Amino acid sequence: MKVNRLRPVVGALVAAATLTAVLTGCEKGGSAAGETAASAGAAKSAGTPAGPTAGATAEPAGSVGTGTSTGTPTGTAAGAVKAKPSSATTTAPAAPAASASCADAPPTPDDYDPDEFALFRIEELPADTGKVNLVIQHGAWGCPDADTDGAPFVVSGEDSRWALDQAAYVTAVTPITDSTENRRIGVQELIDWVDAHPDSGLVFRYETGDDGAIHRLEQVFTP
Repeated sequence: MKVNRLRPVVGALVAAATLTAVLTGCEKGGSAAGETAASAGAAKSAGTPAGPTAGATAEPAGSVGTGTSTGTPTGTAAGAVKAKPSSATTTAPAAPAASASCADAPPTPDDYDPDEFALFRIEELPADTGKVNLVIQHGAWGCPDADTDGAPFVVSGEDSRWALDQAAYVTAVTPITDSTENRRIGVQELIDWVDAHPDSGLVFRYETGDDGAIHRLEQVFTP
């Protein structure tokens, strides 16, 4: 009878022990699985480098790219107009120094200086034309003498005529003015001086306008 009474107690103890073992095993298994997953994640994070983030290849602000720029380069703005001297006094262009190609005889048309001529007289034209005629001779810079400071302008000996606009920008130096720096004078002042000193042969540098007439005339200073 005592034996029969102990059997249910022993069975209950055995069942409880078995349940405890199962629960402990499950607990350990779950923890191990979690640790394994965590370890795998850490290993993956440590072993695989992060990919480039969006925009990682973009150049930092202010850097110079290696590609061809499509922007407009700095510099002179498109359509900019070359300003003319606003001052009435400018530095006078000077006669060039002697060179190996200086003229020692009357030059031919192939030798003419393309931007300069010697002025001898001025002829009036009808007022409604707004122009006067310059009587000039083309030439080239010659070889200076030993006792002179500058090269002479050797002329061709043949007169030509070129129209000068009466509103032209004209500058002059000595002997027209009392300065070695160009001073702006009026066209009528130039006419008056040339009429009083004909055939002087002063050298001038010139620029023409769209109409072919001279619109800029600057005397060249010759020592």
